[in-house]
Amino acid sequence: MHFSALLQALFILQTLLSQPPLTNIMADPWQNEYDFAVQVARAAGAIIRNAGEDEIKVQTKSCAVDLVTQTDERVEKIIIGSLKEQFGNGTHCFIGEESVAKGEPCILTDKPTWIIDPVDGTTNFVHGFPFVAVSIAFAVNKELEFGVVYSCLEDKMYKARKGKGAFCNDEPIKVSDVNDINKSIIISEHGTDRSIEKVTKIFSTMQKILCIPVHGLRGSGTAATNMCLVASGASEAFFEIGIHCWDIAAGAVIVKEAGGLVLDVNGGPFDLMSRRMVSANNKVIADRIIKEIEIFQVVRDDAPIQKK
Repeated sequence: MHFSALLQALFILQTLLSQPPLTNIMADPWQNEYDFAVQVARAAGAIIRNAGEDEIKVQTKSCAVDLVTQTDERVEKIIIGSLKEQFGNGTHCFIGEESVAKGEPCILTDKPTWIIDPVDGTTNFVHGFPFVAVSIAFAVNKELEFGVVYSCLEDKMYKARKGKGAFCNDEPIKVSDVNDINKSIIISEHGTDRSIEKVTKIFSTMQKILCIPVHGLRGSGTAATNMCLVASGASEAFFEIGIHCWDIAAGAVIVKEAGGLVLDVNGGPFDLMSRRMVSANNKVIADRIIKEIEIFQVVRDDAPIQKK
């Protein structure tokens, strides 16, 4: 790590923590957390943008295409450290992508819980593909209260609180009003599981959707950004099997608050820990996409860790 990069990270963290405590409003108990999440996401995005080349040395996690860098790990430590310092260590729980990769539990309880993806789109980050996001969500009693997604290379801050609307750079956003599947753009990704069986089902699903036909099938390489594209009306739906809770928790709030919906790929209720999801502008589009999805099994995020 460059010494200057370390100083920058420490300066950003110190600046956040030296600010006067946010006032707690009893009638709106999570506003402080929401406001601070936006500040932390922006600071984390600045670190990602300025990461030195030595930090983009690639390591792998679950497989050869599941990448992680020093920046992923450093940004997550800064985010979680800032949140603990601001709101008290022990009062909140944390689910972070890199922490879980190192063996921390991925369990959603009734306690206030932060769900964090420090660098959503690590492969993009490594290759210089210009879609990388910081994703921070907050849940209480297993219900998502707010989500913040900072697409840091675009400098777009998406955010939403339950019942209070969705915004991009403080401007309200809404899903598209397209009901005709033939006039839609659909988003999907192929994930990191490259087994023949699953890749075959993924591309069979994509082929069937393309042949409906739709205007296009796209993918930004980051689930959080994909969901924000649905929320802002740039796309009508995004679906994927194999994503993780930290990829989509914040985006789920943003899509719903923008007027869209989030479902399981079988059309049932959305289950954050299931690792499968469809988000869409409306049920007409969602149902048409769901009809074409070839479902395959994945291990839940909250499944018991198998001892080696």
